Parts: sequence; structure tokens; C-alpha cells
Amino acid sequence: MGISLLSTGQHAERVFDVVRSGFEDGGNDVVARSWRRCLDEYLLHPDRPRDLRSLDAQALEDRLQRMATLLDSARHEMSTLFQQLADQESAVVLTDTDGVILHMVAASAFAEEIAPMGLRPGVVWSETEAGTNGMGTCLAAACPVAVRREDHFYTQFTGLTCSAVPVYHPSGEMVAVLDVSSRSSLMQQHLLVLLGMTARMIENRLIDQCFRDAYPLHFHSRPEFVYTLHEGRLAVSDDGRILAANRSALFQLGLQSVAEIRARRVEDIFQTSQDDLLQRSNLSSFHPVVTYRAHASHRFFAVMRRPAQEAGTSQTSPPVIQVPGPGRVLSTRAAPVPRSSGAVATMGDPQLARNLAVARRVIARQTPVLLCGETGSGKEVFARAVHDGSPHADGAFVAINCASLPESLIESELFGYRAGAFTGAQRNGRRGKILQADGGTLFLDEIGDMPLELQARLLRVLEERQVTPLGAEETLSVNFQLLSASHRDLQELIAEGRFREDLYYRLAGVELRLPALRERTDRRELIRSLLVAEGGVEVALSAEAERLLMAHPWPGNVRQLRHVLRSACALADGDEVRPEHLPSLTRGATVGALPAPAAAETAPEMPAPILPASVAATAAAEEAATAEAVSRLNPILANERQVLIKLLEHHRWNVSNVAKALDVSRNTLYRKLHKLHIQISHAD
Repeated sequence: MGISLLSTGQHAERVFDVVRSGFEDGGNDVVARSWRRCLDEYLLHPDRPRDLRSLDAQALEDRLQRMATLLDSARHEMSTLFQQLADQESAVVLTDTDGVILHMVAASAFAEEIAPMGLRPGVVWSETEAGTNGMGTCLAAACPVAVRREDHFYTQFTGLTCSAVPVYHPSGEMVAVLDVSSRSSLMQQHLLVLLGMTARMIENRLIDQCFRDAYPLHFHSRPEFVYTLHEGRLAVSDDGRILAANRSALFQLGLQSVAEIRARRVEDIFQTSQDDLLQRSNLSSFHPVVTYRAHASHRFFAVMRRPAQEAGTSQTSPPVIQVPGPGRVLSTRAAPVPRSSGAVATMGDPQLARNLAVARRVIARQTPVLLCGETGSGKEVFARAVHDGSPHADGAFVAINCASLPESLIESELFGYRAGAFTGAQRNGRRGKILQADGGTLFLDEIGDMPLELQARLLRVLEERQVTPLGAEETLSVNFQLLSASHRDLQELIAEGRFREDLYYRLAGVELRLPALRERTDRRELIRSLLVAEGGVEVALSAEAERLLMAHPWPGNVRQLRHVLRSACALADGDEVRPEHLPSLTRGATVGALPAPAAAETAPEMPAPILPASVAATAAAEEAATAEAVSRLNPILANERQVLIKLLEHHRWNVSNVAKALDVSRNTLYRKLHKLHIQISHAD
């Protein structure tokens, strides 16, 4: 296991010295307190380790049965985290609150190497058994901990670095600890953020598992964070009572525990009823709608849905959201959409309508379709409309963004893996996205960004219609319709040697170009449709505002239009949308010439007076510009941005504390914030 920097005797002497007088450099108080517990309460000695206690096979099986819901919620997230780390000398470990290892994901060679020291399922890693360590000390301290090599109490573990975070049950009680043990010198603060994000994903899955009959309510103070791991999640009964909440929900609502919110009703939390929120969510096609905190003016963006089994396939699913976690895609799952999506995709534009008719006709004959067009032009919406009018409409629509999947994940995401392909893999293996699309439609978005080495394997699958999961020898037959899309010129990529010519001809049975928004004749209808979606209700639009919207060239296409309308609805706050609510379109105009802002009495109670048009316009312009800039970040920078936002939230947006946690200067951190388009609006 790695060599400690200190000998056995030196390490023990250091432990005794620290317990007597503390760390000379301030050190880690969590570690110092743990060492003191080990010596004074547990009567352990750092260089006299004892064999860690291990459950027998039957006792472990009984415990796994009792914890089945937790394990079902954690396995996939643990496997994803392991693949993200891309470290063959690391293990992702889950323990229960007794410190018993329930599940572990590691490379086979590393798992075999660390098994003799007790890193295997069934072994107890509480502090009383293993001294200071990531899992046991996290349990004892009930907070995230990083235990670096010589921070371990027992000398035999000083070749490892361990980082661990608590995992909470929907009841609010700690239910597990998630840990990464490694020989690598990863930056622990960054790793703790990754672990915290994974723990949140597990907690959200637990809410879904434990409250299948409940109405899920998603909310956040910023609309772009709804449907991400930063959102607040509530489970609501059919009579409007709150059954469970995640930690983000408690934080945003200013509550300390689930007990404070449980059994309260939706209208006790927000200025709306459950029925009203359901109706508005449905009208907005399950995009976030505005609501306010009960008895306060704090604004939230929320979405509520019916229970999955009650809704069946008749209800629109929420939009598929790529979670900005480092290198991960939370959901590329199939989501049923209304059969009227053809009208939504074309909105009456003749070129789009012709393209849709051609695509539906050729795909019915198993001819693949390649969609070309600028970024943000609505290629996935169009693809869903093609699927809905096809012979495979009753099958799944599985969308894969090839630009968002990191190379370490894309192969297992596409092709899946068999049970036992690596240590910690899901018990029954995992179906890849191609198998999930069997009987339906496979949509490969941004196909031009697929790594070259995977293009050959994809080509073979497309030609043979057979998939071989990772680690498997047998092949499985698949039958799906194929749609792909790219905003890049694939012919240029072929000329540069970055895209296979044979794959291009396999994808482009028919190649269709989707018009940019500035070329579409249905802009007016699209604008009004998106206004309803962003505002949650029918939103009035002044003639001058409509003229500005119609005249704008829209380089960011529908995506940019949606951002602008979202900002406009927020500024208008239920009133008519006017030019001052469209600052990015009026940037060159004189502010004094703009119409006056709405009167204060027309808005809900606000903690401050309505901003002048110039201030509101500037704020909205910054928000719209930031949203556009963020949408252009590559996947790595987008992931880094979300990690940094999470760290800022953890430190209440105190830049000094974040810089200290990252061990960088404030100036370096400010440069990074500027590069990632993160605006600091809180006092430092």
C-alpha cells in the first residue's frame, strides 16, 4: 500500500504529541479530536492495530436486504463517480451508520490489493474499530472529512488518503457514508465537492424510491437550477402535505430539519395551492413557473408533477436536463412528450414542416436522418417530433449528447456493461443507451464530437444492429430508428481526418438542414408559445417589444430567445412585456427614451422599490449575457463552473473562505470566477 512518510514509531509519537499539545501549524481539528477519542475513549494505540471486525456472510446478506433501497439508489451513482475519477488506484465505498462497508466500486487489481487491510464489503470501519479514517470519522463527526495519509490513526493506513461525506435519508437522519479511498494525491476539497454532489444525487433517488406515490415538487430561486442537483425537492401527498424534503430545499427555505416542514401544506410554504401549481406546471410544459414564499416576497421557480404511476404516459415529462456535475450526464432517459409535438416543432414554418414530413416518411422505411443546423436551432425538439410521428412512436426516445459525455463514460453509456465487468458494477449489469432505444428511436446529438476511436464501434453497431456490452462475449440484437444531429460541418471534419467518412454515409441517409431562427417565418407564434412556457400563464406583449423581438438576428437561435424571454418575464413580473424588459435588444437605445417601469402597486410585495428602467435593464442584460456565455462553455468548463458554484454555496459565497479552501489567492479565484462567468453578488 504506499509508503508512509513517517516510520511506525515516528507516527505514533506524532499522534501522542498532537493529542497533548495540538498541531503546531493549526492542523486539522477534526483529526486531532478523533485521535483524542481513539486514545482516551477507545483505548487504541497507533502502532498496535487489531484485526478489523467483519460480519459473517449471513449477517452481511441480512444487512444488505435491510438496506436494499439505499443500495438501489447508490449503485449507479457510485459507478458513475468511479468512472469520473478515472483513477485505477481508488475505491468508492458506501458504509451504513455502523461503519459496515455495504458496497464498493474499484478496479479489480486495486480491490484485490486493499482487501487484506479490510477494504471490502462486510468489514467494520467505525472509529472504534479502525481509528481515525474517512468513513468512521465522518460518522463520528457527522460532517464531510478528509483524512490524508498521516492523518490516519493507525500507521498501517497511512498509505491511503480518504475523503467521506454523510448521506441523509428523506427523514433527515444520516443513513450512510460515501467515501473515496485512494493512493492518489487528489485535491481533497475538490474531491469532497464531487462526493457531496454524488451524495445529493443518492438522496434525491432515495426520495423517489421512498415516495413513489407522492407528487414531486422541484424548485430553486434561480430557474436554471431547477432539474439539477442544486434544486430543492419536496415530496407532497395527494392532499398537499409535505412528506419529505432534500437538504437543498431546507437550505433555501431557511429550515434546519425535515421535522420543521413535514406535514405542512404546500400553501404554508408557497403563495400557491397544490392544484394551482400543478395546473400552471402543465400549461408551461413543465418548465419552471414563478411562485413566492408564503408570507414573504422571496421568489422561487417551481415545477410540480403528478406521481409517475398516476401520470402514466399521458403526462408530459419534465425537460431532459444535463446536470452540471463534473463530467456527468444525469439524464438522457426517454421522456414521453405530447403527440402534438410536431406542431410545437414547426409552429407553421413551411420549411420546417416540409423537413418534418420528409423525415417522417424516410424514417418509416428505416432510413437514417441527419439533422444539420446552428447551435440552439431546436434539433432535439425536431427529432422528438419525428419520433412521435413514426412507426416506433410507442417505443422510447433516447437522446445522447455526444459532446457532453466524457470519453471515460461514453463507451459504458452507449453499450452498457455486463454484471461483474468491474468490481462494484451493478449486480445485474447495466443496459446501455443503444439497448434502451430498442424498439424506439436513438438520437445522437452533436455526433461530430464523438471520439474517433468510438466511431468505428458505433459504425459496426449501426451496420450489424447488434451490441456487445463491456465485459461480455455475447451480442444482443437491437432494432431502432436512427436520428443524429450536428452543428458542425461533418464534411470538413472528414477532410481534417476527425470524422469517419463511412460513418457519415451511414448516418446521412437523408440530410436535412434546419433553418436558423432569423430565417423562420413562424417567429411570432414561437415567441408567444415560449412566453407562455416561461411565464407560466398567457403573457401580454407590447407592440414595440414584439417589433424588437421580430427584428433581432438571434445568433443564439431558439436557445437565446428562450433566455431573453425568461429574463423578460422575470422583469415584467406578471405585467406586460415592454422594451425595457428586453435590455439585450435595446442596448444601443437611450434609456431616457424607454417607457417608464410598472407602478409599484402592480407587483407583489417586494423588499425594495421597483428598480428604475436603467438599473433593471442593466441587471437583465447581464443575466442574459451570462446565460448565453455559459451555454457556450465546453463540457469541462461547465462542469468546473458547477463545482465552484457548489463550493461557493457551501461557504455562503464568501470569496475569502473559498480561496482559503482551494489554497489559492483571492486574485486567482476572481480570475477563475470571471472566466467561468460566475457573478459574486453576496458580501464577501
